[in-house]
Amino acid sequence: MPTWSLCMIVKNEEAVLERCLNSVKDLMDEIIIVDTGSCDRTKEIAGKFTDRIYEFAWRDDFAAARNFSFSRATGDYLMWLDADDVLPESSLRLLQREKEDMAKDGAQRADVLLLPYQTAFDETGNPVFSYERERIIRRGPECVWVGAVHEVIVPFGRIRHVAAPVRHEKKENRDPDRNLRIYEKLLAENRTLDARQLYYYGRELYFHEKYEKAEEIFCRFLKRPDAWAVNRIEAARLLSYCRYREGREEEALEALFYGLSFGVPRPELCCDIGKHFLDRKKYQAAIFWYETALEIGEKRKSGGHRDETGMEEGFVEQDCRGFLPCIQLCVCYDRLGERRRAEEYNERAGRYRPQSPYYLENRRYFAAGKKPGEDGSL
Repeated sequence: MPTWSLCMIVKNEEAVLERCLNSVKDLMDEIIIVDTGSCDRTKEIAGKFTDRIYEFAWRDDFAAARNFSFSRATGDYLMWLDADDVLPESSLRLLQREKEDMAKDGAQRADVLLLPYQTAFDETGNPVFSYERERIIRRGPECVWVGAVHEVIVPFGRIRHVAAPVRHEKKENRDPDRNLRIYEKLLAENRTLDARQLYYYGRELYFHEKYEKAEEIFCRFLKRPDAWAVNRIEAARLLSYCRYREGREEEALEALFYGLSFGVPRPELCCDIGKHFLDRKKYQAAIFWYETALEIGEKRKSGGHRDETGMEEGFVEQDCRGFLPCIQLCVCYDRLGERRRAEEYNERAGRYRPQSPYYLENRRYFAAGKKPGEDGSL
């Protein structure tokens, strides 16, 4: 049977490390912990699970640290997790079967296992934001991390998609300026950002409300021939958000429509366009785009769309595939005076998120029997 190594880089993770390692220990043949400067009980906790603990001087380069962790591993396959990740029991069982199946496949084994990464959750703990990551990789010359921030191993060889999600369950927010600071340091050193790094630099600028600079970076990124399609679509969305923040609404809409040129429309993009028209009280146009988002979302439940790298659809906002279009269609039809259809869509939204405060408030609104517009529930 092929051996699996868990490789982690950590710093001051005493609050979450034991939870993470407990969730995955039964799957691993060895655990590699690389500490980048902890001053709490992180290494003590790690010592309960492994004696393969190493120190690495942090130098603002996540790829360098992860490559160091991989270099210390001896397994046939290398898996990575962050300390605030958790492998659910159902994922553990599925990966145990996957590992057993690898022993039978021989030369036909996958080189890269892509797993869903769930990073945001609704009021009941169900994932609402996820994307695939190269999570388990066959050790070899192509198994190399690149990128000082938002590091990646570009998938290679035989790729297998495994529906065994990893949950990212943060307990506290760390230095929100770190990633932007690293990018600005790289640029100050005249380092060149590849297309993917340029995209993530734009994201950091956007989330730091540096909209003018972010727009410049996204425009540069969208001209790059080596950009991944899924990142192009997200860049077009973020470009539109920058323009909305600057009051350039028509140009923002143009960016959203530009995003449609990169392939099959995504529900997230359709919802953005729907919101543009809803905010301007153009309800029929909004209905078209929300219904399109809903239709596409339903179709994609039966099989995802993959880009040229074999990766799934990039960032998946689960609400855009059901709940959000339904709740917004409820609003649109209510504004048009079509109360019955509005209530039907609200009930449909409730099937996706029965504990949503928006759905429950709308139910109270409809139960009160008020005419549309008599209060602000919708």
